[in-house]
Amino acid sequence: HVQLVESGGGSVQAGGSLRLACAGAAVYADNCFGWFRQPPGEEREGVASIDDDGSTSYSDSVNGRFTISSDNAKRSVYLQMNDMRPEDTAMYYCAADPGVCDYSLARPPLKYAFGYWGQGTQVTVS
Repeated sequence: HVQLVESGGGSVQAGGSLRLACAGAAVYADNCFGWFRQPPGEEREGVASIDDDGSTSYSDSVNGRFTISSDNAKRSVYLQMNDMRPEDTAMYYCAADPGVCDYSLARPPLKYAFGYWGQGTQVTVS
């Protein structure tokens, strides 16, 4: 059973930074990890993903501002968010799935490619 727990959300002014963390007993190599976000009333969208070889992908809306990274020793995956904008306001979710990332339909992978999810952490940019 994979358990993922996000932390680091909060409120920040436009132009500011936040760092989200995702921790869990199953956070280790050989998984694909992703960060998603869901604004109120909208679909959950992929923000970034990281593969077991360290390769990453980002949505166009965050490319150049957000950075995904992982630390297998700490069993954690991170999302560094810089130069934040009001449109970044959303609930942010960490996701994981065994094996390599599935880029067959999109980069980052779609939400259907992930079988395990955290409970989410709220990010508000004003």
